Amino acid sequence: MSAVEEQLQSFVNQWQDGEANNKRAFLVFKEKLESQESVVFEFVPREGLTYSLRAKHVNQRNKPLFVMVDVIEGEPRWLSVCFYAEMVTDPEERGDFVPEGLLGEDALCFDVEEYSEKVCAYIEERIEEAYSRASV
Repeated sequence: MSAVEEQLQSFVNQWQDGEANNKRAFLVFKEKLESQESVVFEFVPREGLTYSLRAKHVNQRNKPLFVMVDVIEGEPRWLSVCFYAEMVTDPEERGDFVPEGLLGEDALCFDVEEYSEKVCAYIEERIEEAYSRASV
């Protein structure tokens, strides 16, 4: 197990999920990303603020990631799943456009305040979309 995997697993193991069930949502996204081929991960904990899972396709050259899944500290913890705006569509207009919101570039971010299968499925579609664009 790599250092990133160990750190991420430790974070997940210590996470005491609440009524919002956002740990479950985080695990849905984590498992989706792990199921994709040629993806490398970075885990950036900023204790007390955010815990950031970042995924990059090995073929990506111009960007350091294609998705960032942030766990935001709060009561309860919630998620913000962000993509570069040009890498995904948002046909149901559920995301928030954030100028320069992802490492200085325009972003499309989807907030998850509580677990929902429908919301997770919609975001998983965006993950697939960004992954396919990142792979070329």
